[in-house]
Amino acid sequence: MQYGCKDLTVVISGGTSGIGLATARLLLRDGAKVYLLGRSQSRGRQALAQLEQETGAKAVYLPCDVTETEACRQAISRIEGNVDILIHSAGVYLEERLEQLSEASYSKIMDTNVKGVLLLTQAALPRLYTGGSIVTIASDAGISGNYGCPLYCASKGALVALTKALALDLAPHIRVNCICPADVQTPLLTRQLEACGASYTLEEMAADYPLLRIGRAEEIAHVICSVAAPANSFMTGSIIAVDGGLTAK
Repeated sequence: MQYGCKDLTVVISGGTSGIGLATARLLLRDGAKVYLLGRSQSRGRQALAQLEQETGAKAVYLPCDVTETEACRQAISRIEGNVDILIHSAGVYLEERLEQLSEASYSKIMDTNVKGVLLLTQAALPRLYTGGSIVTIASDAGISGNYGCPLYCASKGALVALTKALALDLAPHIRVNCICPADVQTPLLTRQLEACGASYTLEEMAADYPLLRIGRAEEIAHVICSVAAPANSFMTGSIIAVDGGLTAK
């Protein structure tokens, strides 16, 4: 698959696993220069080795906690030249009902899923050249809500609104779009299933979808790359569901 991103500089937060890592793989194959941002240096090293083995190309890992202003600034400062594409894939999930929520829960979810996008975008803004592209990763839960995770839904709904606001503020020079996946087979989903205490299974989740399965990280990554690519230069402020038909029900 050709996305037209050859020689472009791409920064991916949360790029060491899941959707972020799958996106990095496609962009490296397309000839882009890819920087992976993440908190865990060990996962960063593993991701670089995996990507080089799979694509024959080398990415760059930069340690970064997107919830900290200085960490975002330092990571961006280590990038050579301009940033052509910024992809916000860092995110956390928490399944707690309203009566269980605490201030600590609020901070954990909102700091990563919302504040992290704001801080990293702010740090990268001076390096995004005219015609740059930003892609945020929200969720079907930010469009239609979901059971048992009101705070997560609120954070992803905020990200949907933030994407639209940034698309207006940064036009006409920088495009901002949002991808909203449903359940995807990633380490994040594995942790979710472990945390639910066997109250539901992967098979039960899949049965809720019109396509009768959950997504694959590569399927979401393909849409991210397509939206971020220069060929989609007239798309901004768009909220795109990639959810196996879940929000069409």
